[in-house]
Amino acid sequence: MNYSTITLKDKNPIKRWLQRRRLVDATRIANGIFNPQCVLDFGAGSGELCKLIALQFPKAKIVCYEPAPSLMAEAKENLAELSQIDFCTDIAKIADGSVDIIFCLEVFEHLPNAELTDALGQFNRLLNSDGSAVIGVPIEIGIPALYKGVFRMSRRFGAFDASIKNVLLATLGFPPNERPISEIAPGVAFYYEHMGFDYRHLQALLHTQFNLKKVTTSPFSIFGLWLNSELYFLIQKVNRL
Repeated sequence: MNYSTITLKDKNPIKRWLQRRRLVDATRIANGIFNPQCVLDFGAGSGELCKLIALQFPKAKIVCYEPAPSLMAEAKENLAELSQIDFCTDIAKIADGSVDIIFCLEVFEHLPNAELTDALGQFNRLLNSDGSAVIGVPIEIGIPALYKGVFRMSRRFGAFDASIKNVLLATLGFPPNERPISEIAPGVAFYYEHMGFDYRHLQALLHTQFNLKKVTTSPFSIFGLWLNSELYFLIQKVNRL
């Protein structure tokens, strides 16, 4: 089953709408950034976000970075008609300070601590002196954890992310610490389930390493963290002399 089948082409119309909306909302956060030369989609999945970035920044080079071979194959097929896309499976091949904007959606909730730390280090390496990044992650605690948990239980009751115990713990703000770990590519550790992710830990890390410019939610920002399913951080590189 490819990535699009479980996101933009899911059988549930609400999930399909939410998946599309989160991409649109992410690009809107970068509306105040003008004339970027290079935009990086970090962990691009099927490449659907790159299509919106190409519309938003038609003169920019867009780098579609995806380390998982199956997802990269899906992205290449999806983006075959866009000439401004460069495909990359090795982040080390992107030059230091060469990126103006990084978009990173639905990635950090899947990364164990070592991989998360490395990814943030790559952001600091890749961004130019005025560079910014838009990071999107799911809200998996509080009321959002409850309604997401009920939805997951309707599909796979008793699984790690669809057990009554774990859903209740996440709803109370104490998501399970022990998460099933796998690999998305050889040597690339990965949490497949969102359950157990706590955005508060990521936010604390971002505060220590970047200038946190904006925090917003989706799909209805007026409801904040209480009811929304997605959270976005707009960060800017801190230049340390």
